Amino acid sequence: MHDHKHIAVLLNVLKNKQMKLAEGEAINFIVVRDIVEYMQGYAERSHHPVEDIIYTYYLAHKANDEIDKLSAEHQVVTAASSALMGTLNLILSDIVVARDKLIADFAEYVDLQEKHMQMEEREIFPLLAKTLTEQDWKVIEQQCQVSLIDDPLFLDREQQAFDELRSYLKTSE
Repeated sequence: MHDHKHIAVLLNVLKNKQMKLAEGEAINFIVVRDIVEYMQGYAERSHHPVEDIIYTYYLAHKANDEIDKLSAEHQVVTAASSALMGTLNLILSDIVVARDKLIADFAEYVDLQEKHMQMEEREIFPLLAKTLTEQDWKVIEQQCQVSLIDDPLFLDREQQAFDELRSYLKTSE
């Protein structure tokens, strides 16, 4: 849930950038690229794998097939991130990209991410909280240690990664 709050902040920035782009305004593509890079580097390499470990444990020990769709959704989100990053890298390399395609890709990416998080928060997290015991969570926590990495953007300690994005977030609050 903590990660979801951070991701929601970033998705709001992306929505704002997408709206400005749709209105014909110039936007800072480096900030946009940094957000997608953060999503690829942290959300897809730590947050989603940890969720997948929890879901796999749940399926193995509590047997409810409804939850099994989440790993597939994580793959769809990863593919959307890669596609948007590819388009952003073209733009940042001064290669012309159709404005309408970029606007549509932006909107689709944000919508996909938001719907995915809402589904998890509305359906999956309450089910896990109700069903898994304290002992289950201890086992899951041990399994998750392999996949956990430090959040490179939202930790309070000094970090070099995402300096421009961090500055942008501080000034836009």
